[in-house]
Amino acid sequence: MELRHPQFQRITINPEVCFGKPCIRGLRFPVSTLLGYLASGMTIEEILTDFPFLEKEDIFEGLAFAATALEDKFIPLKGHRV
Repeated sequence: MELRHPQFQRITINPEVCFGKPCIRGLRFPVSTLLGYLASGMTIEEILTDFPFLEKEDIFEGLAFAATALEDKFIPLKGHRV
């Protein structure tokens, strides 16, 4: 059963696809994979060239989804104080 996020229509979640991770448009392309490519330094144009099934709007919506998902999360940090 595929679910769509009410605010992000390009983000889908299906327990039978990619272990239920949020994916782009029902494809086997998790949002976390997209973020990893961007974090590694790939440009949007490089991603679109390497993965022609993606659209520019998919990338922007994946970023917006990730930002929203982290908005209410507290990530404890260890280390010295600044």
